[in-house]
Amino acid sequence: MGISRRTKTVALTAAAAFALVAVLWWSLGRPLGVDSAVYRAGGIAVLRGEPLYGHLSALPGWAPELPFTYPPFAALLFTPFAALPVQWCWGLVAVTAAPALALALRPYAPGATAVLVAFGLQPVWQTVGLGQLNLVLMALVIVDVLRRRGSAGGVLIGLAAAIKLIPLIFVGHLLLTGRRADAARALATFAGATALGAVLLPADSARYWTSALFNDHFAQMKGWVGNQSWAGFAARTAPGQVWLPVVAAVAVAGAAFVVRWRHRAGDERGALLVTAGCALLVSPISWTHHWVWIGPALGYLLATGRRWSALLLAAVFTGWTVAVVPGGEGRERDWTAGQALIGNAYLLVALVAGVVLVAAAIRDRPRRLAGSGKVQ
Repeated sequence: MGISRRTKTVALTAAAAFALVAVLWWSLGRPLGVDSAVYRAGGIAVLRGEPLYGHLSALPGWAPELPFTYPPFAALLFTPFAALPVQWCWGLVAVTAAPALALALRPYAPGATAVLVAFGLQPVWQTVGLGQLNLVLMALVIVDVLRRRGSAGGVLIGLAAAIKLIPLIFVGHLLLTGRRADAARALATFAGATALGAVLLPADSARYWTSALFNDHFAQMKGWVGNQSWAGFAARTAPGQVWLPVVAAVAVAGAAFVVRWRHRAGDERGALLVTAGCALLVSPISWTHHWVWIGPALGYLLATGRRWSALLLAAVFTGWTVAVVPGGEGRERDWTAGQALIGNAYLLVALVAGVVLVAAAIRDRPRRLAGSGKVQ
């Protein structure tokens, strides 16, 4: 099923509105798009021959001193931004938001209403406001896993991973679901794009893979409430504890178990959401705007008749949970138990969902074995 005419109209209207905002903000000289400004500054650094993983001289004066945290290949993609005002760069990223949402939601909740509702979710509107690429990367993965087959399968995942490393986890998803050739193509695409970055930007590539990948900015901000990963939770509640890798390993093993279960049941949509949720939990950094997968998750819950769960999920992910608790400058370490429950709501939702799914898979295992004739 393709995208309906009404959905296309909504997507194009939203894109036009964001483009108009970009032009208006540029004409007024107002700041717009913190992260897209970093993308632009990274592209300019490449063209000027300046170090990519140091001070970005092309950052506008109103932008905070943020580092470029993407692989060198991504910086090559951002070089065209150098020719544009910073607000227009935000506009170029923002106009992709609604079309990317429409593509990502099509297997889960097709229709214009779903796209409009998704814009009310904090990870989505924050992604747009910052000028982030999360929606595009999510759409690439969903299209690759749920729509593409044959000789092109895996290529989009490899491209997404070359831009931002976390999508590499979906190579594991392809392997778990029996798509070995697609997994190989994903890795080959990732390797090819990474090699291109190494050839064109050898010094930056060497620095990225040896030190910049673990930059001081991430280390300093890991415990901030905006980081809704398990590492963020640990940094807020028990910094320096050695059990963090153990929890991550358990999460990966549990997710793999559930992915195989849903795959065997023919539920490819649910299996993909499990892998995405696992990625958000085990990544060292999962900013709140990385949680755009909540849009497809809501569509999945509604499509499978879990309306109350969808309503509860939507209520959590409107953004209020991270807004009402003290945040920044280490204040998270002084949270009360209630504040910790609210301030960690995103990752706690994923953890609870994971436990429920693992329990369901375990309960279902005897029935599946009996159906396959492996038990008498």
